[in-house]
Amino acid sequence: MSFLRTSVVAALAMSATLASAQGTSVSVEQRLQQLEAEQSAMKQQLAERDAAIQELKRELARQGGTTAPVALTSPAVPPAVAGSAVPPQAAAAGQVQEAAVSPEARSPTPRTVETWGVYDPGDGFLVGRNEIGELSVSAYAMARYMSQHDDDQVFTDHLGNERPVDIRSDLLSHRIMVFLKGWMGSEKLIYNITLWTVNATDQDAIFANIGYQFSRKFSLYAGLTGNPGSRSLNGSHPFWLAHDRVMADEFFRPFFGSGIFATGEAIPGLWYSATVSNNNSSLGVKASQLDRKYTYGGTVWWMPTTHEFGPRGGYGDWEWHEEIATRFGMSYVESPEQSFRNSSDSPENTTLRLADSVNLFETGALAPGVTIENADYRVLALDAGFKYKGIFLQAEYYQRWLDNFDADGLLPVGEIKDTGFYAQGSFFPIKQKLEVYGVTSQIYGDEDAGFGDSSEYGIGMNWYPYPTRNHRLNVQLLDVNDSPVSSTFGYYTGGQDGWTLASSFSIFF
Repeated sequence: MSFLRTSVVAALAMSATLASAQGTSVSVEQRLQQLEAEQSAMKQQLAERDAAIQELKRELARQGGTTAPVALTSPAVPPAVAGSAVPPQAAAAGQVQEAAVSPEARSPTPRTVETWGVYDPGDGFLVGRNEIGELSVSAYAMARYMSQHDDDQVFTDHLGNERPVDIRSDLLSHRIMVFLKGWMGSEKLIYNITLWTVNATDQDAIFANIGYQFSRKFSLYAGLTGNPGSRSLNGSHPFWLAHDRVMADEFFRPFFGSGIFATGEAIPGLWYSATVSNNNSSLGVKASQLDRKYTYGGTVWWMPTTHEFGPRGGYGDWEWHEEIATRFGMSYVESPEQSFRNSSDSPENTTLRLADSVNLFETGALAPGVTIENADYRVLALDAGFKYKGIFLQAEYYQRWLDNFDADGLLPVGEIKDTGFYAQGSFFPIKQKLEVYGVTSQIYGDEDAGFGDSSEYGIGMNWYPYPTRNHRLNVQLLDVNDSPVSSTFGYYTGGQDGWTLASSFSIFF
């Protein structure tokens, strides 16, 4: 600006001199017009210079520099593919959320890759920054009403035993997460401290993730993450069509482990993530309960057309892609599982369910009076999806194996293999305001082990009251047939054969 002021003063002086020499040949009005033209030209030159400087800084950030002004949760990425509605700062391989304001106005912190596994913070609000570090606050909150129904409130398991169906009618402040995030010492050394609670399950947790971003091709983290055996375990939360997973995903997927994980973009559009964790589900498990075995998992996903799939790779095309965005992925996890029981009748491990919703580690689950203490769990998932002008379609196919049973008696089977898939799609009757979707899950239990099939069909809608996908009202209706999933967290209870109505509102910043 000092350069601009000096130039204007010089121009005024020059004009005054010329006017004096020319007498009254040039009017005052003409001199003012001349000065305005000269000032406009200089402003244009300065604007072009500043734009060139900013572009050079962004290019430096993409090459691993640390001075370009890029948003805290937005990796430095190549310019968006021509025709894509996703701005370049918000399109880092589908792992970041959309920017409501200019990234330069929010934070000067550069990022080559930023992901925290299953739960990424939002942009949030900057609390403070100096030469030794930075702190921002982000949060997610969701309130939910859910009403489950069943024809007769009982079901028969694969051994012929009649069991109750525990249907519920809940009105809860369901899930709350608060994130404290930033960097310390170096802008490549980043941290995220998460306060997490699910009131429906009376669970509370505080956990931290620490990561070092070596480059766009490789970043390494330690902390709590999703074991990557399903696409929903790779940072897409909370950008799903509903606020929780569909039935097939909930049945086959792994859970959250504490360990180390690496991620990066191997070549443009091809991403990977690999995880080593202490267990398939660490929440609520004490270190003294764990053995010396680990859970291993990995996933790859390829986005050949636009090299991105929207914010966080989430579901639904709120961003309204003008060019078809595609994603193809494969995920795998294997985990040695323990029952964590305090008594022979009360297994604490509740994550592994058979295809009739019976807990694998419950006494009598596979044979009368026989208890399984240890088993191996493996899952393979293949997924594909696309987005175009508000239309979204995605499907995921699963195979799950349970074997290597350690039991106190004879079992009728040595391995159980279940398969299934889900398909879901959505479109916007009102652009970026009203989204309508449909889902189905199909689960095929191992026939040789005596298990049957399960399914669901559902419709729903999302209303976005503000120009962001971060805040929304969701309503959905599900027709559930013999649910193999049983939890108080999601939409399903074991053995349910009926319908479920759910409505929820969430905010995320």
